[in-house]
Amino acid sequence: MVGTFSVTHPASTLLVSWSSVHTFGFHDPLRNQFSGTWLCKSVRKPRVRAMSIGSVKGNQEKGLEVGERLYLGLDFGTSGARFALIDKGGTIKAEAKREYPLYPSEESYDWIRSWKDTLYLLLEDIPIDLRKHIVSISIDGTSATTIIVDGNTGEPVWRPFLYNESCPDALPMVKSIAPPNHTVCSGSSTLCKLVSWWNNADSNKKSALLLHQADWLLWLLHGKLGISDYNNALKVGYDPEVDSYPSWLVSQSYSHVLPSVVAPGTSIGYLKEDIRTKFGFQEDCVVCSGTTDSIAALLAARATQPGKAVTSLGSTLAIKLLSNTRIEDSRFGVYSHRLDDKWLVGGASNTGGAVLRQLFTDDELEKLSEQINPLEASPLDYYPLPKVGERFPVADPNLAPRLLPRPENDVEYLHGILESIARIEAKAYGLLKDLGATEVDEVFTAGGGAKNDKWIKIRERVLGLPVSSAIQTEAAYGAALLAFKGDQQ
Repeated sequence: MVGTFSVTHPASTLLVSWSSVHTFGFHDPLRNQFSGTWLCKSVRKPRVRAMSIGSVKGNQEKGLEVGERLYLGLDFGTSGARFALIDKGGTIKAEAKREYPLYPSEESYDWIRSWKDTLYLLLEDIPIDLRKHIVSISIDGTSATTIIVDGNTGEPVWRPFLYNESCPDALPMVKSIAPPNHTVCSGSSTLCKLVSWWNNADSNKKSALLLHQADWLLWLLHGKLGISDYNNALKVGYDPEVDSYPSWLVSQSYSHVLPSVVAPGTSIGYLKEDIRTKFGFQEDCVVCSGTTDSIAALLAARATQPGKAVTSLGSTLAIKLLSNTRIEDSRFGVYSHRLDDKWLVGGASNTGGAVLRQLFTDDELEKLSEQINPLEASPLDYYPLPKVGERFPVADPNLAPRLLPRPENDVEYLHGILESIARIEAKAYGLLKDLGATEVDEVFTAGGGAKNDKWIKIRERVLGLPVSSAIQTEAAYGAALLAFKGDQQ
């Protein structure tokens, strides 16, 4: 199906799974080792049913054992958010998704209000009888979405800089202090956004703090300002290899704005009392540091060996390859995130589902896809972008979308677009190899595009690699694994 590109659900959709009991060796990607044998209710692929929020009670499995521990992950993506609630064996007990409510503001939309409201709505969507079993929570957010807040109140002092927003005005200054081709040497980097704000803001800079989207949402839950994780902090200049900010960054006048950094999945503190009492969580429920949405998707897919990769096909196309070698090159929008003793090498392109949403309805996408022959190459050569600007595998803020000529036959047109996105994906993996990363040998697909079987077959042909939809494709599931990690500390 291709209906996953829909962004028109006024209320959340709740999914609850049932399955039988099975015992197996559960591989923990956060420790890169087998964590022993756990009970997991997944002898067959979970049967998923959609139901309204009001009908959830009474449709759960036959209750939970006394003292059973559940782990909550929340994913804040580009167009909406969702939660996944899992037990210690990885079984999903409940999940739901919501669109961001849009509140028009002077410039565009009040995203801060949208994210905050969505967070609380998702907490309300969790079945009441499950909330008391939740012992740990984590959140992932879009990479390089930047929020400058007052260090005393936590309230934003500037509109948020979105993940794909470029600040070319700050790029010369950033390039003058950072090493050549460093990750921050891109107009869309968090550091460029910070410098752009620093140069233009009239507010009190002495008390300001920089937070990423996930950091700010987590603060709403634990109440401790100024904490981030080394995945989100990468694009502000944090060096995960030595676990510190580099001296060239610390010496800058705005360095006091930078957050303190911990590993993803680190327990930060207990859930705030007002949140706990409002939603009915237990007293010892902890809140853990988060990660970026693309890394959460990789964790969910369990790509745990070098050479395994995850392509997240949502509004954008994000690639993460598990590599033995760290690669950084801002000329191509390539950077590496740390995952224990390995590196998640990749980047994020602005191509993806957002382009499809501009051109086709969900019904059209589904019906047209069914008529595509994925074994036949399309002669059409596009560069599908929702607007001007690209990040990876070409870092060019002036790159214009190329979606013409448009054939009369919409099946041919969609085929050409899907194949062109696949070519961008292939170019990205080829670039990582050329730069020295471990060569990709298998690709797992996450995000909405993972449900389009014809697109997967097109990508297999273009990439020349096995491509499969990950058993778990949602970043919220990866965030729940981080919550589990925090509980194990």
